[in-house]
Amino acid sequence: MRHKTIVNTSITASTMRRLLCFLFLFIIALLPSSLKAQQAKAASNSSFSVSHIPDAVFKRMEGKSYPKGCPIKRSDLRYVRVLHVGFDGKTHQGELICNRAIADEVLQIFHELYAKHYPIESIRLIDDYNASDEQSMRANNTSCFCFRAVKGSRKLSAHARGMAVDINPLYNPCVRRSRRGTVTIQPSTAVRYANRQANFSHKITRTDQAYRLFTAHGFKWGGSWRSVKDYQHFEK
Repeated sequence: MRHKTIVNTSITASTMRRLLCFLFLFIIALLPSSLKAQQAKAASNSSFSVSHIPDAVFKRMEGKSYPKGCPIKRSDLRYVRVLHVGFDGKTHQGELICNRAIADEVLQIFHELYAKHYPIESIRLIDDYNASDEQSMRANNTSCFCFRAVKGSRKLSAHARGMAVDINPLYNPCVRRSRRGTVTIQPSTAVRYANRQANFSHKITRTDQAYRLFTAHGFKWGGSWRSVKDYQHFEK
């Protein structure tokens, strides 16, 4: 009996040592993946952010989207960093300048669009296109702030206050019809996408995720306007 008791105790101790060793190795194995998860979370947090406009970014804007004598205060604008899924299916870093009044909502909307894998080809400052709305739209670039008037008028655009966002503008052009029946399409390279009855990818409609998210946050859609149809445009 004593011999059996000693043997059983020995087996139990050996088994415990093996279990402890296995547990130790298991924990060590988990550490790298846990660290990677923390790093990924940290990277995600820095990739989605709202801040005052950094000096380096403001230098890119001066004389372009932010011309000399611009009445909009720099302190009323915010620099927004977001991630987006490109047309190539990959994740890209994007950046926008918008009014501080909508900055947090814009961040939330783009965060949700990214989570839903909503494809947006490009999100760059319009200054990368010399603040040319036409060039930015031709490149299908999603943007927000640019101090300018509405084309063909002296009225300031909602973009001039950083209160409007244009999404995938090449596929969702602005279509104007004059009283004489003349049709103007912006960008000029988007004629094939002006026909909203046609079937094509990246078309914003009332069932589109971008439409649902922006309007849920109180933005108005340019595609609902009467005289002008600005399918890319969401403003407050």
